[in-house]
Amino acid sequence: MLDRFKVPADIAVHVKPDDMRTTVENLFKALGMPDDDAVQSADVLMYADIRGIDSHGVSNMTRAYVAGFKHGYINPKPTSKVVRDTGVAVTVDCDQGLGLAVGPPVMDLAIERAKQHGIGVAIAYNAGHYGPAAYHAHRALDHDMIGMSMTTGGVLVTPTQGAEALLGLNPIGIAVPAGAEVPFIFDASMSSVAGNKIQLLKRIDGEVYPGWVATADGKPMMEEGPVPPDFMMLPLGGTREIGSHKGFGLMMLVEVLTSVLAGTGAGPDRRAGSAHYFMAYNVEAFTELDTFKTDMDDYLKRLRECKPAPGETRVVYPGIPEREAEVERLENGIPYHPEVIDWFRTTCEELQVSHLLG
Repeated sequence: MLDRFKVPADIAVHVKPDDMRTTVENLFKALGMPDDDAVQSADVLMYADIRGIDSHGVSNMTRAYVAGFKHGYINPKPTSKVVRDTGVAVTVDCDQGLGLAVGPPVMDLAIERAKQHGIGVAIAYNAGHYGPAAYHAHRALDHDMIGMSMTTGGVLVTPTQGAEALLGLNPIGIAVPAGAEVPFIFDASMSSVAGNKIQLLKRIDGEVYPGWVATADGKPMMEEGPVPPDFMMLPLGGTREIGSHKGFGLMMLVEVLTSVLAGTGAGPDRRAGSAHYFMAYNVEAFTELDTFKTDMDDYLKRLRECKPAPGETRVVYPGIPEREAEVERLENGIPYHPEVIDWFRTTCEELQVSHLLG
């Protein structure tokens, strides 16, 4: 994550991961979630915080989930059901459950089908936000499989040369096993910058970079400056001249493979909450696992040892920064903005929930 999104070191409040995990679990239980679902949901958020994916951790997302439970947008005790099943492909109605809880079992279903058929695809709809896409894809690594996950994000993005928010942020997560090297784990919104990172900027009075957002009339902001009061996100690439049509197309692809393929509309016309796509590739259905891991190691090592450009010190592929953040934060705690800690304390008091945040 870029330094501009990070909490300044001089004000950061460091919290032990287990203390925050327990606090979040208690909050979810107080909001009516069964114990297992509360534990699973907290695990997704803590995965984000421990691995430095702060945009999708407890800082931004917990308050949105609490509001969803309070206003009835999220069902705390959903009953998911399979509505279509052809063996390789499965579609699941998640009964308005929080994606953090109902998403991982659907990813596990895709993994189980990949064991049987070589690949497995499972789509979940009528669900809530499911956290970082990488979390779900990452579950495949324990089975020596390639995992893929996509989801419909908030409809906050204007198409290339457009002046209306008609596209979801629509992130893609991919996890690929390796041998000795750090696994390749990619997670990114198909917008120029993740929408939640704008919330991080607001919290620390940061500025948006050129090509990240457009003003209310659709004009891309091409100078660094404060987050405008009314804005739209731009597709990956920012402008047509530097490739925003590619991000535009990828956003459409994610929308088609999630919400449209589930039969629930697209973009501003979605009819059944968020839709999520989960896919697993069983490596051994295609080649020898040892050969695959050796080839991945060779490839990743070549990338890691690439000669750096002038002014740079090294090349890192997706997965390395997250692993390094994990090592550092497990040892020293997770840095939170004081406003986030205050919100947790106040919310826990309102819900009469015990917490471990001082």
